[in-house]
Amino acid sequence: MPASAGIRVWLALALALLSGVAAAHAPGLSSIELALQADRVVAKMTFALQDIEAFSPMDTDLDAEVSAAEREAAKPAVAKLLAEQTRVNIDGVDVQPTEPGIVNYDDQNNAHVEFSYQPTPKRQFSVQSKFLAWLQDGHQQHLTVRDAAGNQVAEKMLRRDDDQLQANVGEAGGAEAGSVHTGSTFSDFFELGVEHILTGYDHLLFLFALLAVTHSFWPAIKIVTFFTIAHSITLACAGLNLVDLPSSFVEPFIAATIVYVAVENLVRGEHPKGRQWLTFGFGLIHGFGFASVLRELDISSGDSGILLPLLSFNLGIEAGQIAVASIVLPMIWWLNNKPYADKFLKGCSVLVCLVGAYWFIERTLL
Repeated sequence: MPASAGIRVWLALALALLSGVAAAHAPGLSSIELALQADRVVAKMTFALQDIEAFSPMDTDLDAEVSAAEREAAKPAVAKLLAEQTRVNIDGVDVQPTEPGIVNYDDQNNAHVEFSYQPTPKRQFSVQSKFLAWLQDGHQQHLTVRDAAGNQVAEKMLRRDDDQLQANVGEAGGAEAGSVHTGSTFSDFFELGVEHILTGYDHLLFLFALLAVTHSFWPAIKIVTFFTIAHSITLACAGLNLVDLPSSFVEPFIAATIVYVAVENLVRGEHPKGRQWLTFGFGLIHGFGFASVLRELDISSGDSGILLPLLSFNLGIEAGQIAVASIVLPMIWWLNNKPYADKFLKGCSVLVCLVGAYWFIERTLL
């Protein structure tokens, strides 16, 4: 392959990446917690605002910015939208919320909505999230059911083609385990981790920028290993609530790490020393980005809380990361051993730097 052809291949890949630049972190996940209380059923829903705004516009003055007053004014419309798109059936009868939903926003750009339904089920109940049919393909919603004592009695990952849970109610007032169709929590979150890394263009771009300077297996494996160890540490810390960094800091910082590595590639060239330690330090921050996918939406599973979802989610990320590296690395090594290796590295680094800078501006100023 001539030099110009090799460079064109990578430019095409870069342009494909740029086409999805605005969706560096597609939300893709929401949650519902259903509490079977003594006198009512309480449903608590959490959605990324990006999912809600597409169907309940908040920017009423069309100035491309949503003010605090506009978000506050949108609360009744948000509650109405989700009430209409959530079907709750108690003992064979579809029921409506007893009062308008309570809507709150957090500083992580999520909407939390709470509804109450009566009466409490005596024989059976079901819940259907019709809103999933409106969201992007692949969106998943983690549903948990708790009894009056707060014990988790059922859980399921809802999808567009499987958007409801049905259960019988036992004598103790909780869902009967044998009657609930539940998915495997481990496999669900493993799959979610794979999907997140494959669509997490900022994490992939960071990893590509790190690996672009490698020429052989050992330097590459050190980079991948140190990145894995680093973000696994912060995933564990986040899961145990030992450290908590807001996404308003983490997301711009992730973009800044991409810019830094790209600039280092341009300045230091093909063989920067100690890159694994740089990878480790920046990987700690990327780990908070991974953890936020689950933590900000109040995801938990049974007695293990967030730990089992985090573990399986992390393993899914590693599997996806290894799959990507196994495909990309042979091409990188082949190109890095060609006469035009320097042009390849500089051209790709400039593109990576521009994309990272765009994300940084988008996450801080826009």
